Parts: sequence; structure tokens; C-alpha cells
Amino acid sequence: MFKHILLPTDGSPLSEIAIQKSISLAKTLGAKVTGLYVIPEYHTFTWQTEMLIDTSEDYAKFSLAQAEKFLAVIRDQAKEAGVTVALLHVISEHPYEAIIKVADDNQCDLITMASHGRKGVQGFLIGSETQKVLVHSKIPVLVYR
Repeated sequence: MFKHILLPTDGSPLSEIAIQKSISLAKTLGAKVTGLYVIPEYHTFTWQTEMLIDTSEDYAKFSLAQAEKFLAVIRDQAKEAGVTVALLHVISEHPYEAIIKVADDNQCDLITMASHGRKGVQGFLIGSETQKVLVHSKIPVLVYR
């Protein structure tokens, strides 16, 4: 069935639940997992250049630390379950596009994600990366709620 699962995380408690269930699914299927964290691109909102000293470097260090922390959860659970795992982080303005690209580039045949369950006007206005992946992905997406 599925041989390579892409498992994006945003570090939220809901993502951790999706990680647990996805690792269990991978173990059952004998599939490998690629864990992914998408780092948002750095933006500045100032006209005073003196405010920018070391800011982008600090952002890069912080973002890499976050990526390592969130991906360690996937690594540790996969190791404990005996599931083969690879870990990636990418930088992108649009996480859903990065998720789909990484899935394509790595020949993943399933994407598993958490859903924050926003409904109504909030869901429409804010949108969700999971919803965008569902709409644009050409491979199956399994959503954990």
C-alpha cells in the first residue's frame, strides 16, 4: 500500500498526536517516514535600518532551533517504533506549497497531517495549510483531527 509517508509538523500538540498516529501507521505498513518542518521566510517591517542589526541572523538561528526541536519528536518516536525516518526542514513563504514539493521530490505516496478544525468564518478567513494541501496535492492526504 503506502511505502513512504511525508509527515509535516508545526510543533503544536495536534501535530504531536498526528505524529504518534502516523508513526504507528508507518510501522503497520512497513513504510518509511520523512518528517518535515517548514520555516517561514524572514520578513522585516521597519524603516529604521539600525533595528535590523543581526535580526535576520537571530531569526535563522531561532528557526533552526525550532526545526530541530519539532523534528526531534518525529525522530525519537520513529526510532522507538523501529521506523526508518529522514528529517528535513525547508524555508517557504507558503508552507502548503513546500509540503507538496517535498512530497513530490521525495516520491512520498501519502501525506499525513493534523487539522486544527477551524470552522465557519474563522476557517474561511484564516484558512489552513492542511486544507490547502488537501486541495492542491495529487497524492493522498490523511488528516488527523
